[in-house]
Amino acid sequence: MQQITLRGISPEIEKKIRRIAKEDHISINQVIKEIVHKEFEMAKQQPRASSLRKLAGGWSREEADAFETTIRSCQQIDEEMWQ
Repeated sequence: MQQITLRGISPEIEKKIRRIAKEDHISINQVIKEIVHKEFEMAKQQPRASSLRKLAGGWSREEADAFETTIRSCQQIDEEMWQ
């Protein structure tokens, strides 16, 4: 496998990575690999819209049903209006 070089990591993050490596008695490389693997595994498990839910919030089933009921009249086509 080819190497990847990381530059520009903030000092705070570097300290955390080094602390984890020291506490777990593993290499810095192993810590970073575990972080990357965990992130990609989580991304596989989450639906794509899950990141938007964090920003916009999510509706409960009851809220979604109430919204659908409210806009139902807007979905009807007035045939006379289109003649």
